[in-house]
Amino acid sequence: MTGARVAVLGAVRSGPSYWFESLGAMLRWYLTSMRLLLPVFVVVQMLIASGFSVGISFFFEEITSEAALFLGTGASIIALILAGVVVAPQLIASEKDAGTYDFSWSLPVPRSANVTAWVMLNAVIGIPSMVVALVIADWRLDLDFSPSWTIAPAVVLALTCGTLIGSAVAHAIDRTSITQLISQVFAFGILGFTPITYPIENLPTWLESVHRVLPFYHMGVIVRGGLTDGPGEGIWASYGIVFGWTLAAAVATALVVGRRR
Repeated sequence: MTGARVAVLGAVRSGPSYWFESLGAMLRWYLTSMRLLLPVFVVVQMLIASGFSVGISFFFEEITSEAALFLGTGASIIALILAGVVVAPQLIASEKDAGTYDFSWSLPVPRSANVTAWVMLNAVIGIPSMVVALVIADWRLDLDFSPSWTIAPAVVLALTCGTLIGSAVAHAIDRTSITQLISQVFAFGILGFTPITYPIENLPTWLESVHRVLPFYHMGVIVRGGLTDGPGEGIWASYGIVFGWTLAAAVATALVVGRRR
């Protein structure tokens, strides 16, 4: 009888069904434990993205259709990216400050399910912010959208890549003040110096070369492609670069969280 009970318990605690049950449990845990912070982050992200597209539009006496499309879609894409590389580290830092971080990572669930729950948590923040930013940008700039089927994989890939990059940084650094500082550097660099709301050709040659290696510009390329005319020339190269960074960030995150006991 004892051997049968052990066998049953072993079956319950492994396999796809256990992984998905663990994912659901961890997602409920994070949504519940951060229920006060999440609405604030969602509203802030909406305000940043919407205010960015509306505010920058006042710099133009007459804005061309191309500039309007870059600005309007770019603001929503930035909201999506910031949810990963800025909000995710801040949430992890707040979990460390609250003293729940070690507990959540000591729970008997697969760590891959725990990381996936973080990605889904950031989707709760980033996707509504992106949609609201698009609606307001369309109202302000009279944009011409023609979404294609690629918008779904583009959003998922960009959000996953950004979240894994931000999570890897936050998990690797124990001091939350440094994590907060790095997240602000990410925000400053993406808002001010990443060619998402304007063409990459506007940058100096050396900075253009840097962004052709980093993932953030390419996140903008694939999501904008999904919002406008679908796959275009060179977009598959951007998919490859973002996917490569996603794999690298996933490996880095696995190495960091794998060291925790």
